[in-house]
Parts: sequence; structure tokens; C-alpha cells
Amino acid sequence: MKLDKIDLKILSELQKNGRITNVELAELVNLSPSPCLMRVKKLQAEGFITGYSAQIDIAKLGQTLTVFTEITLKNHRQVDFARFLATVEKVDSVVECHLVSGGYDYLMKFVTAGITEYQTIMERLIEMDIGIDKYFSFVVLKSPIVKAHLPLDIIFNKE
Repeated sequence: MKLDKIDLKILSELQKNGRITNVELAELVNLSPSPCLMRVKKLQAEGFITGYSAQIDIAKLGQTLTVFTEITLKNHRQVDFARFLATVEKVDSVVECHLVSGGYDYLMKFVTAGITEYQTIMERLIEMDIGIDKYFSFVVLKSPIVKAHLPLDIIFNKE
């Protein structure tokens, strides 16, 4: 399925407000409600929309710690990457994991109750012998900019 400008606008608006009514969405993208709903259903069926969720203000729930961690593996065979990923995907505190280019292999984002919990998780991962050579931790002090939506109209500029 090839996306047009209207599809991108629909996706952009749904990112900002997944609870928007179809009538409101149709108005924002300059369609009548029926064609708008058909497009949304097609975007869902084609896998462009993978789900809807609530954005939670975690600070209101209590004290947390966010840590970005650079991880370098000892070996770089496909089996080493697979073993590492199979283990870390089961760690609930891992909220993001990115294979990156550069001086290390993975950039991961942990959200934990505190530094003790984070250190316990890292010690457990090291003890499991899943191929970690070294890791560097970066504790987040403040997050002045966090966006929940991507700039689809800029990235995929469809004229």
C-alpha cells in the first residue's frame, strides 16, 4: 500500500490523539467521515497502525530512574546477538533497545524504581553470561524534551 498525503495526515493526527472521534479526524484531514474511517481501517489492516495506548505521566506515580545504557558484546556472530536479545526482551525494565553503529552494539533505555534496582538488573545480566563485554550507564537527570509523536509530515513530505 502506498501512502498519500491524507494517509500521512491521518497517521499524524492519530499519533497525537488516538481517542479522537472519526468525525473529528475526518474534519482535520478534510474528508467526510465514511472515507476517513475506511482509510483508518485500511491503515490498521496494512499494519501501519499497530495499536493504541495511553500516555502515562510516570512522575505522578512515584520516584523512578531512567538510565540509558551502552552495551558492547564480546562476540559479534548472529547467534550472540540473538542470545542477548532473547534475554533482554524478557526484562520488563528495558523499555527500548536499539542496535546501533559506532563504538558499542546496543543502546538501551531502562526505567526502574531506583539505582539499586538498575544495578541488580545489570549484575544479573552479567552473571547470565549472555555475551556482554562492557556497559556504560547514563542516568537521566531531567528530560526537558520528550515527544510522543513523530514528525511524519516532515520525514515523509508528500506533495
